[in-house]
Amino acid sequence: MGSESKSLEFLKEIGLGSSNIGCYINGQWKATGSSVTSRNPSNNQTIAEVTEATLQDYEEGLQACSEATKLWMTVPAPKRGEIVRQIGDALRAKLDPLGRLVALEMGKILPEGIGEVQEIIDMCDYAVGLSRQLNGSIIPSERPDHMMFEVWNPLGIVGVITAFNFPCAVLGWNACIALVCGNSVVWKGAPTTPLVTIAVTKLVAEVLERNKLPGAIFTSFCGGAEIGRAIAKDTRIPLVSFTGSSKVGMMVQQTVNERFGKCLLELSGNNAIIVMDDADIKLVVRSVLFAAVGTAGQRCTTCRRLFLHESIYTNVLDQLIGLYKQVKIGNPLEKGTLVGPLHTRTSVENFQKGISVIKSQAWKILTGGSVLESEGNFVQPTIVEISPDAPVVKEELFGPVLYVMKFQTLEEAIALNNSVPQGLSSSIFTQRPETIFKWIGPRGSDCGIVNVNIPTNGAEIGGAFGGEKATGGGREAGSDSWKQYMRRSTCTINYGSELPLAQGINFG
Repeated sequence: MGSESKSLEFLKEIGLGSSNIGCYINGQWKATGSSVTSRNPSNNQTIAEVTEATLQDYEEGLQACSEATKLWMTVPAPKRGEIVRQIGDALRAKLDPLGRLVALEMGKILPEGIGEVQEIIDMCDYAVGLSRQLNGSIIPSERPDHMMFEVWNPLGIVGVITAFNFPCAVLGWNACIALVCGNSVVWKGAPTTPLVTIAVTKLVAEVLERNKLPGAIFTSFCGGAEIGRAIAKDTRIPLVSFTGSSKVGMMVQQTVNERFGKCLLELSGNNAIIVMDDADIKLVVRSVLFAAVGTAGQRCTTCRRLFLHESIYTNVLDQLIGLYKQVKIGNPLEKGTLVGPLHTRTSVENFQKGISVIKSQAWKILTGGSVLESEGNFVQPTIVEISPDAPVVKEELFGPVLYVMKFQTLEEAIALNNSVPQGLSSSIFTQRPETIFKWIGPRGSDCGIVNVNIPTNGAEIGGAFGGEKATGGGREAGSDSWKQYMRRSTCTINYGSELPLAQGINFG
């Protein structure tokens, strides 16, 4: 117990204790709900206790946030960018302990935990530049002495509901852009990673307080489904960003649509890598290992399906199995570990159920497939030889399970890639230009992320992140994703003394 307590001493550096208040409301830490336990998935021991929000806490927070928004949206965009820059600096100063917390509470390995926090810092840097580039178009008018142009204004409040697998990076994708666009943010973190929610909020709150701005500009809640439902139903929140399963995402979308709100969905992925006969095999094997095994298979961009050209099938598979058997599974905070635990006991049960279905259908498990005996939630990375027609292939099993299949032609491989309900990420390995351009063209991959010679995961923040079909259609982070966080007005100004009408209409 002593060594366990000592290993948690770093939590003090980011303002966490053994008991924590899980809501930041109107510039104050306050929560009147029940107490929940944050657990370390490596050993299922208690990290700390957190008091969650009630619906009364939620209402108090939203009322204050609505008032604060009236001020925040009038602050010039470059000044808002300066606040986000300071948030980035605050995160940068606590990069190591925050990354360690992500690894501890979520279960991803330390380099990935630190990388996740770095992703928010990168988003802050990106958003600072964006704050001077929220430009509208000037449009030629067909009428004399008229000027037509676009004006972009804030929506108001943006609700952000994040998932356990990226407990703070997804907040960064949304909040950094939303804030520079003039919106306040209401964040509900994942129920099983409340300490990350609290630690990040504390840093944001300190920046707002230092700049004498209302804390309610950034309101956060630790809580369960009832807080998520309240956000989805709330007409004061014009845009709701939700990250999670397709099943829950559909319910969120229906609720938000019923009140004519806007929804930004980042849902399930069932991502594939296609390996052509001319591929660089060494590059393939390294890429597939990271894509399929990284974060213990708990990324939305994890590679779950591997299509190998029949001519290189055995060669790639043999090398991949050899690497799988060398992967170090263990404490994500220990150097050299490549695979940490699944996030919860429920995740382990879902893994076991998935393996049972695979076995019941008589598919061949080439390596892995077992739960490791330990206090933690550790499972073996698994490779399954299977038919693309198997029903289980169409579903997302959220763990390190890779389905391997053969193909003969590019057309067949593209059809297999596109044959699942989800459409998040995809990649092809080839050296042929004609294959590359067919893959990224109109008859190629139907995913939102279409890669060549890199894994399906590890996206950069400069591009728009998101997918098609049952992945939800949302786009976050870079490119022109900022437009989803603002409302566009087309403005026409008559600076003359006549009233010419469009389309040449003569009315009286």
